[in-house]
Amino acid sequence: MSSANSGMSDETNPLCQVGLDRLRLRTSEKWHVYPRNVLPLFVAEMDVLLAEPVARALTDAVARGDTGYPAGTAYAEALAEFARKRWGWDGISVRRTAMMPDVMRGIVEVLDVISSPADAVVVNCPVYAPFYHFVEHTGRRIVEAPLGDDGRIDLAALEEAFARAAQHGPRPVYLLCNPHNPTGTVHTADELTAVAALAARHGVRVVSDEIHAPLVMPGAVFVPYLSVPGAENGMALMSASKAWNLAGLKAAVALAGPAAADDLARIPAWVQEGPSHLGVIAHTAALRDGIPWLDDLLDGLDANRGLLVDLLAEHLPGIRYRPGEGTYLAWLDCRQLGLGDDPAAVFLEHGEVALSSGPAFGTGGAGHARLNLATSPELLTEAVRRMTAATRTATTD
Repeated sequence: MSSANSGMSDETNPLCQVGLDRLRLRTSEKWHVYPRNVLPLFVAEMDVLLAEPVARALTDAVARGDTGYPAGTAYAEALAEFARKRWGWDGISVRRTAMMPDVMRGIVEVLDVISSPADAVVVNCPVYAPFYHFVEHTGRRIVEAPLGDDGRIDLAALEEAFARAAQHGPRPVYLLCNPHNPTGTVHTADELTAVAALAARHGVRVVSDEIHAPLVMPGAVFVPYLSVPGAENGMALMSASKAWNLAGLKAAVALAGPAAADDLARIPAWVQEGPSHLGVIAHTAALRDGIPWLDDLLDGLDANRGLLVDLLAEHLPGIRYRPGEGTYLAWLDCRQLGLGDDPAAVFLEHGEVALSSGPAFGTGGAGHARLNLATSPELLTEAVRRMTAATRTATTD
C-alpha cells in the first residue's frame, strides 16, 4: 500500500519527500544514535522536510539577524487562533499563558509551583517514559493508575491511585497524557469531565501534556483538558514541536485554567526566557500558516496506519496492534511472539531495526514495543520485513 493507493500522491505526502540516503545525513538523535545499518523507528522525530512556511520564517529571521532573546505573545496568540479553528475552543486567554523551553521542562516548572517534593504524581501506565524520569528527578513519588485493557483511562483505577497519592502529601498531581503516548488514545470529553470530577473530589491538581494535540486522525476529536467542566484549576502544556517536527527548535506554551492563573504567575521569569527565539518564530509560523501541510501529513500517517495493519496481518500476525486515534506512534503487543519482556531488543539485535523498549513505559509495557509511523511507506515496509526476520531468527536459535 503506497500513499498513492490511499488517495494521496507522493508529491503531497510529506512522508515521501526524503529518501534514505538524505535521511542518513541528519545528525539528530534519530539518525545519529545507531550505526548506519540500523533502521531507526524509535524516537519521536519524523522523516519529513520542514513545512515551507516554517522554513521561510526561519530563513527570513536568519537573513535579518533576528537571533536574540524571545519576547512577546505571538506564539500564544497563534496557538489560541489554531485552537479556535481546529478544535472550536475559544478558551485560551493569552494572559494565562507563559512560554516554556519545552513541554517536559514546563511540566517540571508547573509541578514546582503546585506541589512539593513530598507530594505524589499519578500517571496512567504504560506512559511516555520521561514522565518517570523527570518526575522522579524532582524527588516526587510516582503512583501508577494502569490503563484499561482497551487502552483507555480506567476511572476506578484512577480513583484508587488518587486516594493512594493523597496519602503521601497534601498536594497530589495527576500528570495526564492527552492524546496518550504510547497508545495513541484520544480522550473523550466525557472521560475528561469524569477525570476533573474525580480530581476535585480527591484534591488532585491536573497537569495535561498535550504536545500531540494537533496529531489526531480523521474521525477523532481532540478535547483540550482545560475545555471541560471542572478543569478550572488545571494546567496544560502545548507545543507545535511534534506535529511539525520542531523538536530541535525549542519552544512550548504553558496554559492555566481561570483558577490557576496565580500559580502560572509564580513560574520564574527566567524560565520563560528559556525557549529559543528561532523556535518561537518557527512554532508561530507552523500554527498560523502550516495547517495545509499538517493536513497532508495526517493523511500520510493515516495511510501508514492502514499499511502497518496490513503488513502485520500478513507477516507478523502474532503482534496485536490497535491503531491509535492520535500521535504517530504504534504500540505493538508482541507477547505472543515469545520474545520476552523487551521485544525491541530482539528486533534490534537480530533485525537491525530500532524501536522503543516497552518496559521503559512502566507497568504494562513488558512484551511491547513502540514504533514510530512517521516515515515513508517504503521504510515502514522494510521495518516489518526486518522484524519478521528477527522473530524467525530469535525463535529458532
